[in-house]
Amino acid sequence: MSTETEATGAEVTPTDHLRQGVLDTLAGELGADLLDAHLVAGDDLWVRVATTAWRRAAEVCRSRLGMHYFCFLSAIDWQPSPWGRGEDDPTAPPPERPTEVVQGVAGGDTRFQVFARVYSVTSKVGLTLKADVDDAHPAIETWTGVYAGANWHERETWEMFGVEFTGHPALRNLYLPSDFEGHPLRKDFPLLARMVKPWPGIVDVEPMPGGDEEETAEGEGA
Repeated sequence: MSTETEATGAEVTPTDHLRQGVLDTLAGELGADLLDAHLVAGDDLWVRVATTAWRRAAEVCRSRLGMHYFCFLSAIDWQPSPWGRGEDDPTAPPPERPTEVVQGVAGGDTRFQVFARVYSVTSKVGLTLKADVDDAHPAIETWTGVYAGANWHERETWEMFGVEFTGHPALRNLYLPSDFEGHPLRKDFPLLARMVKPWPGIVDVEPMPGGDEEETAEGEGA
């Protein structure tokens, strides 16, 4: 486990008693299933739990820590995209880029991780939880029995990343046709439009109303 002060090599001084208390409660309830944590005093707290303890962690957050507000749940694919970035010019030679998978704060062992954010409106402390899921067959227990709001988020995560939520009452598509193949938010999903031309938000600049091009066109038509 780490704190911001550990990262700089300075002496660790636990000044954030509120978040340290949250971390201690989780450690007491989950034991060895609390795999790692990252606490930034006065700012935020991240914890990584064992995949098998994912639902149990949610129950502890709600029942023991009073974190009744469910903010969001999603997944992240830490693998660098083999297609490059959408901002890259597809007609230019591809730049060298790192291929190492780095899972961010609180660490990780897999390419895919599920993460969620919960919050206590009483203590005004939020917590981000994350868990590794198997790369070949990503699956984890649903939170819908603990946080009803997780229903929609788990459906989106299943659709976009292909993560199975065991016990979810109705995993079905939100955005895509039911026969759509693939998961568009995986880094290795080929976004063909971006392979033909750079991301339009970066390179296409539409004229502003009343700009020079519009004024020129009006002048030519007069």
